[in-house]
Amino acid sequence: MADSSAPVTIRTRKFLSNRLLQRRQFVIEVLHPSRPNVSKTELSERLAKTYQVDKARVITFGFKTIFGGGRSTGFGLIYDTEEAQRRFEPKYRLVRGGLAPKVERPSRKLRHERKNRAKKFRGTKKSKAAEPAKKK
Repeated sequence: MADSSAPVTIRTRKFLSNRLLQRRQFVIEVLHPSRPNVSKTELSERLAKTYQVDKARVITFGFKTIFGGGRSTGFGLIYDTEEAQRRFEPKYRLVRGGLAPKVERPSRKLRHERKNRAKKFRGTKKSKAAEPAKKK
């Protein structure tokens, strides 16, 4: 049913050269009639080949499949340098692209519980309250 080697057509619209942010930006239109969708990595590779740039400089995001399938639209950016990419790209997209490490934090619920436990104390005892309650 879903053939991953099926032909895919990629079109770019609204192509803009943004010198201020040192990048090229465009809307990507993907035609994939015999596939459910196309991966962002595959799109990045194809765009990098088309525009003769490094695959790591190409960022694709915000894809929506049009109702009925067979067509998707999204957004693409091609940065001139890695330095520009690190400077202007949001952290979460750098993490996705493997350019920044993911910051491991305790879960949101745990952070809230810790904060509320600390509210019951004053001064230096707050740090002790931040530790999880000991079970008897």
